Amino acid sequence: MKAIGLSLDDIVQMTLEVGEDWAIAHARRLIELVKQISDGLSYDFEVMELAAYMHDWGAFPKYMQKDVEHAVRSRQVVESDILPHLPLTADQTEHLLETIELHDYRDLRLTQSNEALLLREADMLEFLGVMGMAREFARGPKNVETCYKRILSRRDGIEGRFTLPRAQEIAKIRLERMEICLGWLSEESFGVL
Repeated sequence: MKAIGLSLDDIVQMTLEVGEDWAIAHARRLIELVKQISDGLSYDFEVMELAAYMHDWGAFPKYMQKDVEHAVRSRQVVESDILPHLPLTADQTEHLLETIELHDYRDLRLTQSNEALLLREADMLEFLGVMGMAREFARGPKNVETCYKRILSRRDGIEGRFTLPRAQEIAKIRLERMEICLGWLSEESFGVL
């Protein structure tokens, strides 16, 4: 670990080293989604970028801990290992930790900062549409029925949860695309997923 003064480039490199290639692409897509759904909502772009790259660290084998939810674990790792090396204000630190811990759609706690709200809703959008389906199939296992059921479960857990108007619009489009694709998948499986 570098002594002091980690940059965003350092964080990106660390994400690549402790995670997998998918984490970088996922973070970049989230940052773009945040830009699309923020619709004039003010937020700290530096905090958002840092959170986008580090929010899933607790799911990576290096940091994963049994019986500790990945978002909570991500916060723990960032708080203990990374924050001492980031030149952030107290407010930025608070928002970064909240954004990381509350990003998961299964966490029903209300967010306090705009950053946390934006990352959660962007992350939820990532599970919808063709991208959401592709992510589930890429995750595996090589069992179409298992992936199909996971897609339905995530969709059902996310649908209707969006609060930001632009996120609602994008979710509607992605849900419509999912329905079409899931219909084709069901049709082509002859009822045997």
